[in-house]
Amino acid sequence: MISYVGLDVSLKSTSVCVVDVEGSVLIEQSVASEPDTIANFIHTNALEVQRVGLESGPTSIWFWRELAQRGLPVICIDARHARAALSMQINKSDRNDAVGIARIMQTGWYREVQIKSPHSDMIRALLTSRALLVKIRRDLENQIRGLLKVEGLVIGRATKRVFARRVESSLANRSDVAEIVRPLLETRQADQQQLVTLDKGVRQLAVETPLTQNFMTVPGVGPITALAFMAAIDDPRRFKRSRSVGAYLGLTPRRHASGEIDWNGRISKCGNSLVRTYLFEAAGVLLTRVPQSCALKAWGLRIAKRSGMKKARTAVARKLAVILHRMWLEGTEFQWTIESKTV
Repeated sequence: MISYVGLDVSLKSTSVCVVDVEGSVLIEQSVASEPDTIANFIHTNALEVQRVGLESGPTSIWFWRELAQRGLPVICIDARHARAALSMQINKSDRNDAVGIARIMQTGWYREVQIKSPHSDMIRALLTSRALLVKIRRDLENQIRGLLKVEGLVIGRATKRVFARRVESSLANRSDVAEIVRPLLETRQADQQQLVTLDKGVRQLAVETPLTQNFMTVPGVGPITALAFMAAIDDPRRFKRSRSVGAYLGLTPRRHASGEIDWNGRISKCGNSLVRTYLFEAAGVLLTRVPQSCALKAWGLRIAKRSGMKKARTAVARKLAVILHRMWLEGTEFQWTIESKTV
């Protein structure tokens, strides 16, 4: 008998539901959240299982890999799509969610989430940790500036090394303020040292990866942007068209069409926010700092003249995503004189 399985996973227990081709419940039970226990239950109670579904979440990647290794046709579905379907239920419970996910598997009304490779996950973890340290350093500096400004001590614009010297200079005759500010300054220094260590790892990884070397031939794209894009896409062949990458990263406008209403809004900001931010920064570098001219830069400057620099940077960021994807597929470097045909 063909069957479909829904899993509602939590840290301690997992609700499992098995339905047939018509969506009728065959068996449902709560088991321990251990891959072996879940796999044994499915193999025992679900004959000719076609799909095993679970929602995307903090532990979904680990469960997906473990269950796939045990020979199960597991599918990770978009939690937002699942929530839209499960919200039709009157009562919210783990048991009802498992039933709902099983019926989503049976009907095929789901959007599958791409599970990245372990290598891409490690790159993403490295870049996310680095971004967190950058945020902590920025927050510490802003806090120090605010504390000193109250006392009439203004630091002004300062680079990484100059900032600490100016703070110490401001605290020379203010021992009362120094007792508060110095712990923050020392914490900032420790954060900066760890950030330097992670930056070395990022540069070393970019040098050792031929693909990122190709990506960095694009003006404005550095090792961080190249690695972030590679980790987010993982497999370029899962996109039928290169221009779909822009929508995947949330760089295309939202659209609302109903009856006589049809309008385009701001960009959707879906997908990986870190990659989107890095592409936006790379676009700004291309438009304002790269002296050499190219078709992409000229196109972006025309948009900036017509609609403003912010919209131009967003448009160029989307173009960069499309170009990087096409370069990945074709194994080529950036062309300065001829605009890519896929743009």
